Amino acid sequence: MAVASTHQAVLAVSGLVRRFGDLTAVDGVSFQIAPGETYGLLGPNGAGKTTTISMVAGLLAADAGQVSIHGQQMGPSKVDPKRRLGLVPQDLAIYPELSARENLQFFGRLHGLGGADLRRRTDEVLELIGLADRAKEQSKKFSGGMKRRLNIGIGLLHEPELLILDEPTVGVDPQSRNAILESVEALATEGMAVLYTTHYMEEAERLCDRIGIIDTGTIQAEGTRSELIRIIGELDEIRLKGSGDTAAAAAELRTLDAVDRVADEGSELILHVREAPTAVAAVVTAAGRSGMELADVEITRPDLESVFLHLTGKALRD
Repeated sequence: MAVASTHQAVLAVSGLVRRFGDLTAVDGVSFQIAPGETYGLLGPNGAGKTTTISMVAGLLAADAGQVSIHGQQMGPSKVDPKRRLGLVPQDLAIYPELSARENLQFFGRLHGLGGADLRRRTDEVLELIGLADRAKEQSKKFSGGMKRRLNIGIGLLHEPELLILDEPTVGVDPQSRNAILESVEALATEGMAVLYTTHYMEEAERLCDRIGIIDTGTIQAEGTRSELIRIIGELDEIRLKGSGDTAAAAAELRTLDAVDRVADEGSELILHVREAPTAVAAVVTAAGRSGMELADVEITRPDLESVFLHLTGKALRD
């Protein structure tokens, strides 16, 4: 997805700075999110993610810079732009004595919903978050993952144009985690802009159209997965295992445009290539045509962990 231009961005963040005494928690953060785009803020705990989204949501005043939602400037005293976003915080914001339906209806009324509209949206959200069959049950009886899903449902109830999710899968079981990720994927296809903070690399790779790598309060790099990988200059790797004329196959493979280099290790050829998923069909065809009988093909791609380590000098969870 192309980078959002200012006139079409749902969210535009420019030069945000926030200090707490001598500590600069956020230092010049800028990014934009277009309709239907999921933008990930990827960084370790303490990197500035939550402080950034607190300013984006108008919960915290910035010392410098600005935030706008569809051109409306955001801040703690601004009401109209806050109506256009849904916030799902790290800490659960639900009433444990109320059922899932009662929680949704309560928060829906706070957003000005009522009558048939509120009933319709409550039913739609319960289906989306997979709690329709537990709608009448007190939320204190829910698992951690179910509570997280209800938390997300509350943020979605008023059909916001921007949904902010702050570490929504922390501490949940794998099944609930997958359900949450599937829900986020569905929202993006429906045109909602999503700001997603995480320190889980695989979530950012799965969900996000573009990613901002944040550390020590600054955006170290931004782009699609492929754009970020190119920063460190690493190529994909294809390993071909088999028998036959591997030397002839290696020579043939070196002529392919996508192939940067080939290492011939006898029963195994190791290729460094650009965009392996696209190139693998031509690679397999060329190897077979040259007399190599393939037994196995393995693709390895550089990941965002490599990029993060390159940019910050530390692993993501350090």
